[in-house]
Amino acid sequence: MRFMVIMKASEESEAGQLPSTELLTEMGQFNDELVKAGVLLAGEGLTASSEGARVRFSGDAEPQVIDGPFAETKELIAGFWILQVRSKEEVIEWVKRVPNTDGAHHTIEIRRVAEMEDFGENMTPEIREAEERLRAATEQK
Repeated sequence: MRFMVIMKASEESEAGQLPSTELLTEMGQFNDELVKAGVLLAGEGLTASSEGARVRFSGDAEPQVIDGPFAETKELIAGFWILQVRSKEEVIEWVKRVPNTDGAHHTIEIRRVAEMEDFGENMTPEIREAEERLRAATEQK
């Protein structure tokens, strides 16, 4: 099973405040543990929403572009990991070990990544084949 582990933004991250050298070091060590355990597929930090944009779709109207920053900090993402583990319980145990040297109040959300089987009969053999081709092409990069 794959899980996306989502580090929610904080007032500090949205203000562009960088993590301390100590936290970056500890986070690097944590990520190294994830790699050695064979569970880390991807992981990145994100810049503040002031550097981002949203594209809102509404019916037949032209998509609307909204430039950041965005008001609801608690709804924003500051970074993520994609972990491949055996269960939700296992990913929770990893997340409980995320370093928090700076003592900031963070919320980390855990969401299972949907697999083709999750889409039931809507995932026709043709769509499945096309999806597998796309995955193979992206893995070659």
